[in-house]
Amino acid sequence: MTTTDITAARAAQPEIDPQGMRVIWLLLVAAFVAILNETTMGIAIPHLNADLGLPPELGQWLTSAFMLTMAVVIPTTGFLLVRFTTRQVFLAAISAFTLGTLVSLLATGFPMLLGGRVIQAVGTGVMMPLLMTTMMNVVPAHMRGRMMGRVGMVISLAPAIGPSLSGLVLDTLGWRWLFGIVLPIAIIALLLGAKWMTNLGETTKAPIDVLSIVLSAGGFGGIVYGLSLFGSHSAEGSATGVIPGTTAQTSGGILLALGIVILAGFAWRQLTLQRKDAALLDLRVFLSRNFTISVVIMAVIAMAMFGTLTLLPQYLQNVAGLDALLSGLILMPGSILMGLLGPVMGRIYDAHGPRTLLVPGTIMIAGSLFYYATVSETTPWPVLMIVQSVMSVGLAMSFTPLFSASLGSLVPRLYSHGSAALNTLQQVGGAAGVAVLIGLYSSILHTGEQDGLVTAAAGAPGARAAFLVAAFIALLPVVLAWLVRKPEETEDIPAGGHGH
Repeated sequence: MTTTDITAARAAQPEIDPQGMRVIWLLLVAAFVAILNETTMGIAIPHLNADLGLPPELGQWLTSAFMLTMAVVIPTTGFLLVRFTTRQVFLAAISAFTLGTLVSLLATGFPMLLGGRVIQAVGTGVMMPLLMTTMMNVVPAHMRGRMMGRVGMVISLAPAIGPSLSGLVLDTLGWRWLFGIVLPIAIIALLLGAKWMTNLGETTKAPIDVLSIVLSAGGFGGIVYGLSLFGSHSAEGSATGVIPGTTAQTSGGILLALGIVILAGFAWRQLTLQRKDAALLDLRVFLSRNFTISVVIMAVIAMAMFGTLTLLPQYLQNVAGLDALLSGLILMPGSILMGLLGPVMGRIYDAHGPRTLLVPGTIMIAGSLFYYATVSETTPWPVLMIVQSVMSVGLAMSFTPLFSASLGSLVPRLYSHGSAALNTLQQVGGAAGVAVLIGLYSSILHTGEQDGLVTAAAGAPGARAAFLVAAFIALLPVVLAWLVRKPEETEDIPAGGHGH
């Protein structure tokens, strides 16, 4: 297609349908609530560990279990979004999130709190692919970067508010109020959805494949849980693994290997089912080179980012000796920058393509992590605030082009499956990052104990080692960023039907 043809197609393309725009904003409200909930928990983990008497490697499961549940749920969304209406999927997702928030608010101990977090994650796991798929279906290709940037601006408000709000609430009211504040917002989102949510697209009557769900849960679950056990520390090498007679590390290795085998079975099952267009997760999305490279970068960035954002509050409070409120404030400027730059990044993507943003963005992420690998208990907190802001700008420069270039490389009928694959691998990467970095931090932390007491000096080496691992992981996206290109815009024309 020539430049003249594309220009003519843009001129003929109507603006975003008002009904579609209303649905997008409803989904953004729900996404805001979900991300606000997630970002408040990062700061809260050290408090919850102290209040409930949990070791760090157990407390981090309030975050890991959330991401792991999303990783199990999200592969089903490719199917759900074509089997059920937009309204049905939205109301089910926001209802689950609201119920999970209520259970967490009323939790009497760690098991009930963990259960509430899992229920929350079921709703969140459906919400994000629903937002991404809806965006791809209602926004013309030449406007996607701009809209993704606006989405980033709205969604970044939650990380900006979350940590600081969490710190303030924890220092004054207690951890239950983290859920007490989110609950009414979730209820409002539910009521708005019941009144205003409409249906987009057409549904199919394909039956769901139960075996695929079982294989997906076993594969992703085994990998992430195995990683967490493999990286954890058991006192004096005692047999604390989930497999009788083994250490945690041995159990983790077995579960990791088992998860990989089950995941291979899941992939084989999908390859078989997609011949008759009945796959739970259609793997033909990976035939697009641009999509595959973008998703790999997203997963690796998520591994470094989620692991770091979970470890950073532990370092700030346990090693640097800062209170929860100041820990939250250190994260705030970066999140605000991320939001403000969203529309700018979207326009740059539309005008110049992904590499202009991705290459410097991934370098900024890796550079920030390498600096974190040098921290000690005396590192000045203003420096940490600046470094975190640099990382946040790098993330803003990465996410908009990755979302736009990956899904834009697919034919429309694969949007829901592409969104499911992208979000699944992002969450698995994030959960693995949390498990590995917190496990490494905890392991080194325990070796530095003095008479059973953890000191700030004991925590610093663990934090440095974990950040260094994240930094080396983050070098892969720096290399792959050069390979991502902007998809052609032929899908602007209804007659076009081929992928890129």
